[in-house]
Amino acid sequence: MRKLVAGKLHGIYVTEANLNYHGSITLDPDHCEQAGILPMEFVEIWNKNSGARISTYVILGERGSRCCILNGAAARTCQPGDQIIICNSVYLEESQLTSLKPKVLTFDENNHIRDRLSYSVDVDAEGKYTFEILDQENTVLPVPLLVSGGG
Repeated sequence: MRKLVAGKLHGIYVTEANLNYHGSITLDPDHCEQAGILPMEFVEIWNKNSGARISTYVILGERGSRCCILNGAAARTCQPGDQIIICNSVYLEESQLTSLKPKVLTFDENNHIRDRLSYSVDVDAEGKYTFEILDQENTVLPVPLLVSGGG
C-alpha cells in the first residue's frame, strides 16, 4: 500500500488562528465536500508563508463562510492572512493508482474557489507512468517542469 494524495485545498487563506480552542482546523463544509475531505479526517497542512508543516484533523465550520481557522497548537503555526495548502491522503495498492483522481481546489484572497482541478495518472504504451493536471472541463494544463542549468 502507498500513501497518495486524495484531495487538496491549494492556496487557501487562513481567516483566524484560535489558540484557546480544542485543536484542529475548522473549514467550510462546501470546500471540504468539493475536495473530498471528510470531517474528523487527518490532513497535512503546509504554510506557504513560513514553511511550517503540521498534521491535524478537520472539523466543519459554518457552511458558506469560506473559513479556514487553525485551532489549539496549530494556531501557533499559521496566522490570519497566511496562504496554506491542506492535503488529505488515501492508502492504495499501486495497481489502483490510475483510478485515483484527486480533486484540487485553488483560491483567491477571499477564499472563493478560483479553479477546480484534478490530477490524473495513466500508463503510456511503454508501461511508464504519465501525469496530467486537468481543469473542470478536463482540459490538460501544463505541468511545471524542472529545468537544470548546465555545468
